[in-house]
Amino acid sequence: MPAFDSDREKFAALDAQVLDISTDSILSHIAWQKKEIGTMHLPMCSDFYPHGEVTRAFGVLREGPPVPGICERAVFIVDRGGTIRFAKVYPLDQTPNNRELLEALGKISA
Repeated sequence: MPAFDSDREKFAALDAQVLDISTDSILSHIAWQKKEIGTMHLPMCSDFYPHGEVTRAFGVLREGPPVPGICERAVFIVDRGGTIRFAKVYPLDQTPNNRELLEALGKISA
């Protein structure tokens, strides 16, 4: 998340809005920022209630083991018309590569 936050101007230059969404509660997002990652300047959304409605719709909510109820680490680029133009799921221990995403945005906006 800090990498997305620090690159938010690069994303904005490509007419993109970065936001985070997870099944964590709003209070969890606040605590995570205060205790671990620092203040984020991008929207952090909670898909806590009804639990997983958005992440399930995007196909990234874990329904079964080993950790049901959390969402996969995934990135989606959605155009203004609501069409998903890029989607990638990452292992939970891997962070998305911002350069890859900026390149994908550049191709979409070209």
